[in-house]
Amino acid sequence: MNDIHILVTMPQHAVFRTFFDADAMAALEHIGTVHWNTLGRQYTQDELGAAVRGMDICVTGWGTPVFDEAVLVQADRLRLIAHTGGSVKPYVTDAVYGRGIRVVSGNEVFAESVAESVVAYALASLRQIPYHSVNLAGGIWPESFANRGLLDRSVGIVGYGMIARYVVGMLAPFHCPIKVFSRHISQDELDRCHMEKAELEELFATCDIISIHSGMTPENHHLVTRELLQSMKPGALLINTARGAVIDEPALCEVLAARPDLSAALDVYETEPLPAGHPLEKLPNVLLMPHMGGPTVDRRLAVTRSVTQDIRRFLAGQPMSCEISRSYAAKMSAY
Repeated sequence: MNDIHILVTMPQHAVFRTFFDADAMAALEHIGTVHWNTLGRQYTQDELGAAVRGMDICVTGWGTPVFDEAVLVQADRLRLIAHTGGSVKPYVTDAVYGRGIRVVSGNEVFAESVAESVVAYALASLRQIPYHSVNLAGGIWPESFANRGLLDRSVGIVGYGMIARYVVGMLAPFHCPIKVFSRHISQDELDRCHMEKAELEELFATCDIISIHSGMTPENHHLVTRELLQSMKPGALLINTARGAVIDEPALCEVLAARPDLSAALDVYETEPLPAGHPLEKLPNVLLMPHMGGPTVDRRLAVTRSVTQDIRRFLAGQPMSCEISRSYAAKMSAY
């Protein structure tokens, strides 16, 4: 395979080292001739076009310029884009698929790690872990508790993609009855996982925990409306690890302020980083996290191993385990 040329666009800085240790670099170099980005920064659009000339495979990361026509016209040998992130939508245009270039990503590894964060945020919120930790550090020992558990709680899943499937699997030991709102889920999948399909209105009105997993597509902008938020049952918890704009954020702030019985665990926001002084900061019934749901840093090498293995499969003419189809890419979040 020595005639295979591989371009790695990720600059060699601190983030690079969490994806590529010596073993990961050696594994890629065993496949072919690897051209590393040694600029210490991301390529510009023009630099990417020049760098991709003569490359068979391109390994991309967060911040790589988009593969538009100006880049692709110079990609005379490119056959595979292997993205070390999750969503490929910010980087891969429809023109990539039009040229027959195939795409893989670390989406499945990302998805499993994000699902883990959903369970973690649910437990932290229900058991009031941050609240009691801060109080105890300040010398306050509570006289009583109002914490709750995850066991047997009804869960509503909004959007049923890869992350949601992992969440459902991770919830199995907690015996949670699950309702799903999805435009695509099959009856076979509902039966296999013992779930019930529901419209948003029913899901928000009846579930103890609601977890958002819808991609950020135009039709999903503010999918979660003020009316849905107001309809949540007493004591319900809303978790969002998808994208901030799926929820009407100003309405969320107002509903949470008016109803202290509700709580939310948020990892994503309409504007990121969350602006200083944002109304969410003042709400005691909100767990705020800085878009770090997944993958955890220790899982990034697993992403690299996954895409490297798919590169090997591609070159051997075998099916790739994490290939992103044209139709699937179209449903991914754009940021």
